Amino acid sequence: MSQHHFWKERRVFVTGCTGILGSWLTLALLEAGAEVVGLIRDRVPLSNLKLSGAEKRIIGVDGNIADGALLERVLNEYEIEVVFHLAAQPLVRLANRAPLGTFDTNIRGTWLLLEACRRSHTVKRIVVASSDKAYGDQDVLPYSESAPLQGRHPYDVSKSCADLITQAYATTYNLPVAITRCGNIYGGGDLNWDRIVPGTMRSVLRGEAPVIRSDGTPLRDYLYVDDIVAGYVRLAECLEDPALYGQAFNFGMDDPQSALDIAQAIIALSDYPALKPVVLNQASHEIAKQYLSSEKAHRVLGWHAQYSVKDGLRQTLAWYRNFLKQHAWQ
Repeated sequence: MSQHHFWKERRVFVTGCTGILGSWLTLALLEAGAEVVGLIRDRVPLSNLKLSGAEKRIIGVDGNIADGALLERVLNEYEIEVVFHLAAQPLVRLANRAPLGTFDTNIRGTWLLLEACRRSHTVKRIVVASSDKAYGDQDVLPYSESAPLQGRHPYDVSKSCADLITQAYATTYNLPVAITRCGNIYGGGDLNWDRIVPGTMRSVLRGEAPVIRSDGTPLRDYLYVDDIVAGYVRLAECLEDPALYGQAFNFGMDDPQSALDIAQAIIALSDYPALKPVVLNQASHEIAKQYLSSEKAHRVLGWHAQYSVKDGLRQTLAWYRNFLKQHAWQ
């Protein structure tokens, strides 16, 4: 679906390139021939960016997304043409514990980047990562792009705000930016072990019963990382059309799964199919049902998920099996 020739020698800036999505997106861009500049806040020895060898193939800029002067320097010095803004504080529980850092990174970081892009003479396409969490709790399911953005807790609010600020820059300044709102992304490289997919996989690979913090019933989209990488790349390619400026696109599976469903699917793929999840029912501020309609992405972008949940989990489990074999102390 991607136009590989489009990316050859194109100068691309990826914020959040050490994260799960950022690392796989960076790899895909490198394979397509792009020249990638990545913003790196922390050097993580076991990040997928480093383990895959991609870190050695990009221009790595050490710094923080909330440093406006640094962002302006990068865009100008490297004559960046395409920006993927993925840098964020992504952990809901951390946001609840320490909201100010989340607001600073997710909201202020977004407006500083958009302002640097507005002042740039070379940036022509920008994709900003929002989230299904920007919608907050909705009565109508699945969420469509026209649903109001009404986050009520710190992480959700940070995504609602960043999303609205992005729309403001597109509307007021005709900035060539579009927005992605994704379900729960999973795949190799996610080392946040309290998330359901990596945490469950680490447990089952050790022969231990996985732990579910919620009551196991909340419904979510679970989207394999390769599919969302394809969505980001495709959206950037389509931004030659000014009609897309400021528009948001949902990326999901149109097949919501509960946390218990996901844990049981992982157990079934493991060497210990008799394991039973331990349900703690301790999570707070959980929205019971949160899933997306991807009809607009299908219709406008021609994007469709290529991996079923089972196939994506199988690929992911193979990654973690190899990773934990090499880094058994994790």
